[in-house]
Amino acid sequence: MTVTHEVTNQAPPLTGFSAADEPALLAALRREGGAWGEQEVRELGALAGSAAVQDQARWAEEQPPRLHTHDRFGHRVDEVEFHPAWHQLMTTAVEHGLHAAPWTDPRPGAHLVRAAKFYVWSQAEPGHGCPVSMTYAVVPALRAAPDLAAQYEPLLAARTYDFGLRAPLTKRGLIAGMSMTEKQGGSDVRANTTRAVPAGDGSYRLTGHKWFTSAPMSDVFLALAQTDEGLSCFLVPRVLPDGTRNGMRLMRLKDKLGNRSNASSEIEYEDAVAWPVGEPGRGVRTIVEMVNMTRLDCVLGSAAGMRAGLRQALHHTAHRQAFGRELDRQPLMRSVLADLAVESEAATVLAMRLAATVDRSQAGDAGEAALRRLALAAGKYWVCKRGSSHAAEALECLGGNGYVEESGMPRLYREAPLLSIWEGSGNVAALDVLRALTREPAALDAYFTEVEAASGADRRLDAAVAGLRKMLGGLGDPERAQLMARSLAERLALVLQGSLLVRHSTPAVADAFCASRLDGEWGHAFGTLPPGADLSGVLGGARTGGDAA
Repeated sequence: MTVTHEVTNQAPPLTGFSAADEPALLAALRREGGAWGEQEVRELGALAGSAAVQDQARWAEEQPPRLHTHDRFGHRVDEVEFHPAWHQLMTTAVEHGLHAAPWTDPRPGAHLVRAAKFYVWSQAEPGHGCPVSMTYAVVPALRAAPDLAAQYEPLLAARTYDFGLRAPLTKRGLIAGMSMTEKQGGSDVRANTTRAVPAGDGSYRLTGHKWFTSAPMSDVFLALAQTDEGLSCFLVPRVLPDGTRNGMRLMRLKDKLGNRSNASSEIEYEDAVAWPVGEPGRGVRTIVEMVNMTRLDCVLGSAAGMRAGLRQALHHTAHRQAFGRELDRQPLMRSVLADLAVESEAATVLAMRLAATVDRSQAGDAGEAALRRLALAAGKYWVCKRGSSHAAEALECLGGNGYVEESGMPRLYREAPLLSIWEGSGNVAALDVLRALTREPAALDAYFTEVEAASGADRRLDAAVAGLRKMLGGLGDPERAQLMARSLAERLALVLQGSLLVRHSTPAVADAFCASRLDGEWGHAFGTLPPGADLSGVLGGARTGGDAA
């Protein structure tokens, strides 16, 4: 075959980097009390950027899970089959304690360190983060049933990934899932019709259909079902203590836009054995402990996706030439990259600050618990909402190269909307902000204590805080308050991000953020930072490894 051309002006493969090589992340880890875990974060970050793990991520995505409802003889099996790459990813995540390990780690900052590791490892392959996140989140909810927690928590926290259908208490480690929503109600879980009937021995029998059960291959689940006292929470194992299969039938796996490496399913409970968790009739209050922890991981996951997209954009534009020089030397592309970098860092510092509230809340700090209540809802709304537009712009930086599957950018783009939908889509998160504001005054006090720690440092931030206080004065009318909910959630998140950046980031990033996000000198797309923004200063801090020129 005649050689017609040689390949030139293409970026080399992006591999062999460390996802932990990020100044803003490491600074937050040290500042918030997790310096002792930095080496662990760096080790996991190097794994995330390795060629071997990138291959695992590709295989897990390209060979999605398959449901086997029956074996060859007609017996019901309800098995989910995964590519070996999925199990390799899960093994790494569990062995590094990204699941429930922090709940049994007495070191201060254990949840913060876990958050940093979740952040860097999610950049490798986000789909398997779903069962990892739910295993992390199940523990505080399960503690509402001390006897069950005593049996299951040590196995949930164990750093052993022990896949397979066996009685949970005979295994070396457990993975947990969640079974809440139904087709007639969705986020309105109080409309659930699944019924739980006492069996007379302390257990219940569940019957009903669940529309979206995450990670159906897990060992145990928290599920909501109606009792005579009202909607209640239950622990449901896949396999019963005697080794027989529980009445949990996998009807089909969802054919999803993204998150394709992870299984999500519709299930039928057919007289399934379950044990109550928390007070009867208080199921939502019980399971919300789990939801709040997974919402934190939504913020972390969105921030991780932004960082992964930014890294790809920086790498490509540093090696691709147009009009006589590298793309990242062109003024307009530099503005786009800097804008993406500002958004990414703002998401990262907020996510890490939220993670720090978990440690401090667990230690009994009421102010941190109050801050977490409001800031997590606002952060879930805004950071996750921004993830999709950030992924689209990062993909566009690669042009047509970013639109093909081999680049990895389509996977990032498809994944981004999930984190805004999962655990309450935009409206749910915004309404949760309103609930926190109207029902928990301490949350707003704690929020302003946090943001006003930067008082006087930037006039635009000070003006934004004053404007936010004025905005909050319009909440007296419930209908008007709902119409304001999204704008209010956005503003709460932006002001908090601004305060964190002014206090802890470089002057270039803090100035660009305040000028664009708080002072209004910004368009409706990335790449519209004000002309005076210090693009070199922003990009200098955003680059990593060999792209630091």
